[in-house]
Formats: sequence, structure tokens, C-alpha cells
Amino acid sequence: MSGPTVSATAPDGLPEVREGDDLAAMVAGALPDLADGDVVVVTSKVVSKAEGRVVPGTREEALPGETARVVARRGPTTIVRTHHGLVLAAGGIDASNVERGSVVLLPLDPDASARALRAELRRLTGRNVAVVVTDTAGRAWREGQTDLAVGAAGLVVAEDFAGRIDAHGNELAVTAPAVADELAGLAELAQGKLGARPVAAVRGRADLVLPPEDNGPGAVALVRAEGADLFGFGAREAVVRAVTGDPADRVVFGTPAPAEELAAALHGLQARTTAYDGGLEITDEAPRQLVAVLAFAHGWVVEESSRHRRLRLRPATP
Repeated sequence: MSGPTVSATAPDGLPEVREGDDLAAMVAGALPDLADGDVVVVTSKVVSKAEGRVVPGTREEALPGETARVVARRGPTTIVRTHHGLVLAAGGIDASNVERGSVVLLPLDPDASARALRAELRRLTGRNVAVVVTDTAGRAWREGQTDLAVGAAGLVVAEDFAGRIDAHGNELAVTAPAVADELAGLAELAQGKLGARPVAAVRGRADLVLPPEDNGPGAVALVRAEGADLFGFGAREAVVRAVTGDPADRVVFGTPAPAEELAAALHGLQARTTAYDGGLEITDEAPRQLVAVLAFAHGWVVEESSRHRRLRLRPATP
């Protein structure tokens, strides 16, 4: 067969990593044949161990400190948005491959960890490589888990095909492969979950590796801002949050929806609306509490005014 080839090699024999270990020296020793343009993929667990992110206790005890907010709960599973902006089960806290009674937290700044490791690998080997720090995550709508990039340095983390033309003459609109995540998944196939191979080198995509002086945007560029994700809360949690109407949750629901979209939702309450000065007025009787819930979920508020007998709604302001 001929054509482009991308390969991943995950060596055996890396010793147990402990706080204070020279991780770059260990990686360089495990990958003696590094070449310019390779991508070095390292699990977040060994990065965290080297950085002293192993703490005593359980996942449940450590979770509050790693949580920016809860996204969803289902039985024993808690999905949270971490302080990094990552959305992960149990905040990415890991209780495997660590001494019993302890857990491993994610690196404080995975992109910074990747940058430091990249610089040291260049000093030790003379090679210009990119570095990806990975963790394992589930996916909405899909069973199972896959590895993704939580940190990156020296790498184009997402390709941009918007505006390009395909073989049939169609213009691509929003095609942007998250290549950092794809490299993480490829490396995991070679590493395995129980193989004690936390380091891998991916070869064949040197076009994604940036010059030594350019670390790129980091994996943080793949994290959607609050309010930009269509699934900022789980299904149950979204209902509860809309009913509660806490102003602090407003940003998670995103920018205010168009008036036509809110009017269509209100139609389900048999509430007819008419436009007024950038807002909506409900022209017949409607349950105020339910109107307020729908308004909140769409980024709107009920206008408080004693001058108008009818309910008036307007887009919320930041």
C-alpha cells in the first residue's frame, strides 16, 4: 500500500513517576529515536505525578476543589467543568495506578506543563517536537471513552478548512478537525490502558509541528467559552436551573435567543406575542411563572413595570 502514513510508538519500561522526577529526561530516555516533527504524547497522570499533584483522600473529597461548576449528576457520576474549562467526569480526578488512599489531580496548567516539557526535550535531544498532554473522557451521545488533549505545545491543535473547496466544488463552512485530540486518540491505541506505557511518539504529521520559538495556542484553544456550548447543563439540570432562575447561571444558557425563537416556545403555552421596541409583549393571559422560566432559558427576562397590564419580555443584558 502507498499513501500518507501516521504511526504511534509507545515504549515499555518507563519507571514509576514520582514527585520531583525529571520527566523530560525520562521521556527522552524512553524515546531515543525522536526526530524533528514528531509529536510526543504524555498522559496527564505522569505529568501530575511529577508535579506533585497526588493528594490523599478520595475522588469525592477532592472534587469540590477541582470544580468550577457542576454540569450534570447521574447516580454516582458527577460531570463538572473544571477550573481549566474542561468538562470531565469527576473533574478528571484519577484513582487508578496510584497508591491506595490517594488520587491524582490534573496538572494545574496542562498547557504550561506541555511547554516546559517541549523546551526541555529540545535541550536534551536537539529535536523540534510538539508535546500533547492527554486525559480520558467520555463523549455526549456516544458510549465509551477516548483520550483527548488537555495540554499542548508547539502544535496546530485544530486545522481550519473553512472556505476551502472540496473535490465536487463545494465550499467547506465549519470543518475544523481537532487534530490534537485525534493525535491523543491515536497514541492511546499504542499505549493501552493497562500497558504501563504513558508516553508515545506520533510520526507522520510534521506539518502540524510549529517552529521551536512558537508554542501555538495550546489545548485551551479547543475549550469552548461558557455560553458557547449548546450543552452547558445536563438535561435535568437545565430544567432545574431555568426554574430556579439564578442570575449566576445566565451565562451558561448563552446569548439571548432571537425573538422569533422565544415566541415559538411561548406558543407552546398558548401565549400569543407581538413585538415592541426590541422586546415581546404577550397579548393574552399566560402563567407568569412559566413565562419567566422560558424567558430565562432563552436569555430573556420579564420586564418589571407597573405601567403595563400585559407581560413584557426583553433580552437580558450582561
